[in-house]
Amino acid sequence: MTIIDQGNGAASPAAADLIKDTTTQTFVKDVIEESKRQPVLIDFWAEWCGPCKQLTPVLEKAVKAAKGKVKLVKMNIDQHPAIPGQMGIQSIPAVIAFVNGQPADGFMGAVPESQLNAFIEKLTKGVTAPGEPNIAEILQGAEAVLAEGDAAAAAQIYAEVLSHDSTNIAALAGLAKCYTVSGAMEQAKQTLAMVPESKRNDPAVKAVQTAIDLAEQAEQLGPVAELEQKVAANPLDHQARFDLATALNAQGNRAAATEQLLAIIKRDRKWNDDGARRQLVQFFEAWGGTDDATVEGRKRLSTILFS
Repeated sequence: MTIIDQGNGAASPAAADLIKDTTTQTFVKDVIEESKRQPVLIDFWAEWCGPCKQLTPVLEKAVKAAKGKVKLVKMNIDQHPAIPGQMGIQSIPAVIAFVNGQPADGFMGAVPESQLNAFIEKLTKGVTAPGEPNIAEILQGAEAVLAEGDAAAAAQIYAEVLSHDSTNIAALAGLAKCYTVSGAMEQAKQTLAMVPESKRNDPAVKAVQTAIDLAEQAEQLGPVAELEQKVAANPLDHQARFDLATALNAQGNRAAATEQLLAIIKRDRKWNDDGARRQLVQFFEAWGGTDDATVEGRKRLSTILFS
């Protein structure tokens, strides 16, 4: 399955397509209409303007580096004074960003390259360059495949995203989740270890870490049948019921795992320092907020707690 083409696919847009001069007559086509397809920067300049000559090469370099996510249109205000006059441009260089046919942002003066790059990065956030894969859509597809139970296929998609962007947190978390579902805990841990410390609190990352922790808890327990026998013999053995819930969750039996913990909460909310409720919340975190078992479990938990 090839999800991302990293070979000789669509070439990056030529510089001539990204940077052009405009006139009063072509302004609407070059800037207004074009900005409905991707952001467009309009650079107002003049031959006599020293700062303009400093800014132009830096501006062109940044636009080329964006690989088609933004275009640059230049207007000489001496030759074409009408548009800058209408826009109230009183000092140059002046750069105005147009998005969806409207001015969206801008700056004046020969700003440093770092500031210019940050400006373009903010402007093009979420914009896909021509010929680049839409990573967000690919990740959604991988999540759907995993939800259908095909962890191997989902892992392949996540791995291909990472081959294109090795720092993608959603892909790292997704791949680790695939390993967790498949029982490959060491590989899951190794994958999560690639997540920077500053991103460890990302909800997707935390969910996988919680799932790994729960799976490791389950490894220390006896067979489900033995735990069920203990609970049947003594329904008030909350530790046995707690362990049974943990083991059932490791088997993927979420409804039954929820049932066991809710039974403890009904009988003794304070047992083990509110341990049953805290474990159930961990289940919810590992399953994800939109999972049917999470949604139903939260409803039932609320009914118990607030009745």
